[in-house]
Amino acid sequence: MAGKTDHAAQASTGDRLFAKIGAFLTANRLSPDPAHYSFAHAVLANADGLLARRVAEITDGGVRLTAQDIVRLGGQAKTGAPIAAAAGADNDDDDRMVADPATHQAMIERVLMQIAGFDDTITIAHAEANNFGRDLARSAAQMRDVGPAASAEEIGRLTNDMIARVHQAEERLDAARRETEELRAALDEARGSARTDPLTELPNRRAFDEAFAGLDRDRPIAVAICDIDHFKRINDNFGHAVGDRVIRAVAHTLASECGCLVARYGGEEFALLFDRIGLDEAAERIESARQAITGRRLRVRETGELVGTVSFSAGVAEGCPGEGRAALMLRADAALYRAKDQGRARTITAPHVGETCERQVA
Repeated sequence: MAGKTDHAAQASTGDRLFAKIGAFLTANRLSPDPAHYSFAHAVLANADGLLARRVAEITDGGVRLTAQDIVRLGGQAKTGAPIAAAAGADNDDDDRMVADPATHQAMIERVLMQIAGFDDTITIAHAEANNFGRDLARSAAQMRDVGPAASAEEIGRLTNDMIARVHQAEERLDAARRETEELRAALDEARGSARTDPLTELPNRRAFDEAFAGLDRDRPIAVAICDIDHFKRINDNFGHAVGDRVIRAVAHTLASECGCLVARYGGEEFALLFDRIGLDEAAERIESARQAITGRRLRVRETGELVGTVSFSAGVAEGCPGEGRAALMLRADAALYRAKDQGRARTITAPHVGETCERQVA
């Protein structure tokens, strides 16, 4: 029993590492070559090691590893088609479950295996319980038949047999409990991946919409839509790898500065949800984030060339009672386009609509 449990635990750990390696290869557009798998394994198997730290430094901000990087770090770079090649993707991961469909399929198969294993354990435990009940009744009948003439040795044998069966049942139930926990963890992981943008690791559009639906609308709320300025120009001039880095830099700045739910809503666009925060404070936080990203000087790591000033435009709207998500987002989107029309790199707030709200409530 212990061996089976240890084997299951090892398999679960191996599956997680395998999924991480797949995600690593996908993020760096590396082909599924044994040399690349070996390099990724060396990085991920020792997350605190020197190699992992060097890779983290190089890829900070979403920059992908190059063949030269891999060779310089002691690995072997191979040519070939990358896994989950993203030609024409234009940095738009949107609501994909995970970055690589193969990784998602592996996750599904692992969950199904967990379910099958759990079902087997429950079936065995049920059979053991039935057998134990019959054996217990048989042992009790034997003790009654022997009566006062029963020797201490015979009684001890029957008692030890019953105790052994109890221990077997306990082990089965404990194994079922552990497999239930593993299954729950696997399902939580799958559920989390379905609501996470793989490039930025922010919540995605689905997670944003679900969070909005769960709000207490008696409290103040505000939403904002932020769009990176001239993003197509960045992609055209420097390539999608640098474009990815810019998206991640803006994402992390918004998340650290705004203190609210920040979601990647699609492409270079982000949606922010402020709970118990009004229009003015939401706009101030977004302005703080905008100034922080504008103050950074991002460079192309391979050449040292300046990307230039990165900025975003934002539209903010405050919700009113009875107003649905679509209507509120539409007002924020209209404010965003006013910000773009006025020259970009600014935050525009949508006007208060108290009278409109009253009509909607009525």
